[in-house]
Amino acid sequence: MRNTAATAALRERLRPLRADGLPRCAALPFGVPALDERLADGGLRLDALHEAVPATASLADERRATLFLAGVGARLWGPVLWVARGGDLFAPDPSLAGLSPDRLIRVEGGGDAEVLALMEVGLLHRGLGAVVGEVRRMGAAAARRLRLAAEGGRTPALLLRRGRTEAADPPAASSAAATRWRVGVAPARRGAPAGERERWALRLDQQQGGEPFAAPVAACDGTGRLAPAHGPARPPVIRSAATDEDARDAA
Repeated sequence: MRNTAATAALRERLRPLRADGLPRCAALPFGVPALDERLADGGLRLDALHEAVPATASLADERRATLFLAGVGARLWGPVLWVARGGDLFAPDPSLAGLSPDRLIRVEGGGDAEVLALMEVGLLHRGLGAVVGEVRRMGAAAARRLRLAAEGGRTPALLLRRGRTEAADPPAASSAAATRWRVGVAPARRGAPAGERERWALRLDQQQGGEPFAAPVAACDGTGRLAPAHGPARPPVIRSAATDEDARDAA
C-alpha cells in the first residue's frame, strides 16, 4: 500500500480510537429467515469482504445498494469509516438506514486506487465497526488485499460497486468477497397499505461455503434492519466466536 498524504492523514485521524476496543461477534445475522438460513455463516462474517452491486445501472438501484450497506454498518458497534469516491449530490443519506452522522468518519478518495488504500488503512486499525468504500472498478489483486486486511480482525470491509455497467461488472464476474449481493427493486405487494416499506430484490451471486440465492425483503428501516417481504423479522441470533467472551448482540 502506498503511503500518500491521504493515507497519512487518515492514520492520524484514527489514532485516538482504541484499536481492538469493541465487542465483537463472528457474524451479523439479518434477522430474516429467508437470508440467514441460507447463508453459510448464518449472517455476514465480520472478518471478511462483502460487496454490494446495484441490480441495474440506475441511480435508484445504486441508492438501494448504498442503503443496504449503510444498514449493515448501522447494526454494528463503533464508528464507521465511509470512503467516498468523490462528491455526489445524489448520494442517499446513510442515516435513512440508521447510520447516524455522529458515527460516520467520512473521507474522499481521488479515485478507485486511493479509495481502496484508505479502506485498507481503516481495516488495519482494528478500532472501527465497519469500513465502507465506493469504487467503480477493482482488480483481483486489490480485492485480495482488502480480503486479507479484513481477515486479520473483526471489522468487515463493505464495498459498494458504483457506476455499474455490464462491461465493467459482468454478472458472471467472480469476486474475492465472502458474499456478493445485487440490490434492486421488487414489485410492490398487491393491496399493500400506503406507507409500506419498499420491497427490495436481493440476489446473492456468490458466497464462500454456500450457494447463490435470491429473496425479496422489505427495505432497511430507520435502524438498519431488513424485514421479510411478508411478516415480522425474527430476533437475530448472533454466532459468537469461542474466544469472544464479551461478544454481544450487535444487532
